Amino acid sequence: MTLTGLASRRKKADASDRPARLLAWYDRYRRRLPWRALPGEAADPYCVWLSEIMLQQTTVKAVGPYFEKFIARWPDVTAMARASLDDVLRMWAGLGYYSRARNLYACAVAVAHDHGGNFPDSETGLRTLPGIGPYTAAAIAAIAFDRRTMPVDGNIERVVSRLYAVEEPMPQAKPRIQELAATLLGPSRAGDSAQALMDLGATICTPKKPACSLCPLDDGCAARARGDQETFPRKAPKKTGALR
Repeated sequence: MTLTGLASRRKKADASDRPARLLAWYDRYRRRLPWRALPGEAADPYCVWLSEIMLQQTTVKAVGPYFEKFIARWPDVTAMARASLDDVLRMWAGLGYYSRARNLYACAVAVAHDHGGNFPDSETGLRTLPGIGPYTAAAIAAIAFDRRTMPVDGNIERVVSRLYAVEEPMPQAKPRIQELAATLLGPSRAGDSAQALMDLGATICTPKKPACSLCPLDDGCAARARGDQETFPRKAPKKTGALR
């Protein structure tokens, strides 16, 4: 076999074992978050849903205290559904985007009244609920129910666009990044795979000065090999308006 053929075979092997390497890294370095199930524990769909709604347009650091406050007041979705909208809005104060709080309450009522207090376990079913769009449905389906789907947030977009050197600018690149991100799913543990990529983007593959030497996918990263990691994901050039 030629050196070129050997390198090609090694590259394919590296790509095929990425899901396993990603999960091995996650098992060792996963972040401890108040809504995240401990190793070996089943995720609570209520906690996953509540955290995902809170994390929209907000940071993990900001959400932590609010999440714990909500869980203490309403330990499950049925308890929240029995509250009033005004109570939920008061508890939400400070997180901003009050439409999210209204949708949160409407969703709790829908789950309690129409689904017997149990969240639907599929993306299709979840998307029928108030305030749950494509990303949130995929995140809940993967993390809470281990459905084989890959939610793609900003962290995952960054990791994947660098790993595969996706040249197309955002947002046009989103479908391609979604397709590539799905290749990082193993045969099981879809939720852990998604959370591993989120953690990788939040702690290692950061927007500036990524710690590539600590990344479990470093040796197969196309952008790392070229040395232009920080230029991904690509952004379309800003339009310049005409001077009037």
